[in-house]
Amino acid sequence: MKLILSRKGFDSAAGGVPSPILPDGRLLALPIPDAASTIRYGDIAVDGAPLASLVTPLTRGKVGPEDGAHLDPDLIADMLPRAPGWRPIFGQSGQAQGHLRNQGVGPGDLFLFFGLFRWVERHAASWRWVPGTRPCHAIWGWLQVESVVAVDQARGDDYAWAHYHPHFRRRPDPNNVLYLARRRLALPGLDAALPGAGTFAGLTPERRLTAPEADRVSQWRLPAWCYPGDGRPPLSYHANRQRWRQHAAHTELSAAARGQEFVLDGDAYPEAWPWAGELIRAKTTTRHS
Repeated sequence: MKLILSRKGFDSAAGGVPSPILPDGRLLALPIPDAASTIRYGDIAVDGAPLASLVTPLTRGKVGPEDGAHLDPDLIADMLPRAPGWRPIFGQSGQAQGHLRNQGVGPGDLFLFFGLFRWVERHAASWRWVPGTRPCHAIWGWLQVESVVAVDQARGDDYAWAHYHPHFRRRPDPNNVLYLARRRLALPGLDAALPGAGTFAGLTPERRLTAPEADRVSQWRLPAWCYPGDGRPPLSYHANRQRWRQHAAHTELSAAARGQEFVLDGDAYPEAWPWAGELIRAKTTTRHS
């Protein structure tokens, strides 16, 4: 089995700003802009309001209600009206999909989605970034793969429920694929009944990747077991041992600035599965103070 740390959502390159941490502590990963998508920011619902009511002020009008949104991964059922048979779904293509294919990612493997986040607050009937807060990388969602389907093979009636997805707006490409979620999570040693995909309720120290007081968001603090010692293969894109530093209680990593999909061999790191299972089981919300 593989565990994949998958970078998704707004950042300085895509969208131009972080995604928000809402006042109640929820992580709301903003889908990146996509002119080809038929999904608009004004179509996506969050707490009964269009996502554009949050995105537009945070981007100072650069992203508006009629702009296309690349809603991917799509993990929350009530964000859009759904066709019968809908399930959480993630699309990938290009170099990033090539990397997943070369790493052997497929059914049973677990994506943990992370992104760049910063606290927001209500201000003058709108939204703004909380003054004095800094962005950080944090894990915001998960998807365990049931099956992998090429988009070009999914254009028929059997996958009609998925045809809204932005990856169907692309030209024929055998490297353009969909990862469909399991109904229930199945990890080694896990006996809890948990969904195969979803989003986390809030930011906790365990879901935060950026180290406390770090100068850069890519300076990560990971569990001690993540260190690639004893001949174990490192997280993909992180083969340079100078990126890693081992401590008694944790591991430090200077995370790669490029690359969307960082793959860990779960057979070499069996500690990954109880760690990931506990992340998903403990869906608590931390309030900002």
